[in-house]
Amino acid sequence: MEMNFEKLLQQLTEFIQREAKTETVVGDSFQLGEFTCVPVIRVGLGFGSGGGGGNSPKEGQGEGGGAGAGLGIDPIGFLVTRGDQITFINAHQNKGLSAVFEKVPDLLEKFMASKN
Repeated sequence: MEMNFEKLLQQLTEFIQREAKTETVVGDSFQLGEFTCVPVIRVGLGFGSGGGGGNSPKEGQGEGGGAGAGLGIDPIGFLVTRGDQITFINAHQNKGLSAVFEKVPDLLEKFMASKN
């Protein structure tokens, strides 16, 4: 039995490069007045494979193999910049991603106050 691990790793790497992007999980960065919001994600990957073969006087010769992989992508928060200030807003704090969106009205209010 022959497994081409090099080809498997190449295909897996191409898949990760194509799919494990902030843009495909959360979206692109966006402007909110003077604030620039950049989504941040965490990527985890695991894979394994195995194979074997053997001979049996009654059953004859046999071989087998298998492989599996898992990919986890988790939006963890936003980097928020204004001028030379950078803040990280954690999406897993309090109520998860909804906590980030709850802060948007505060950001708008501060922006509008600074305009006046």
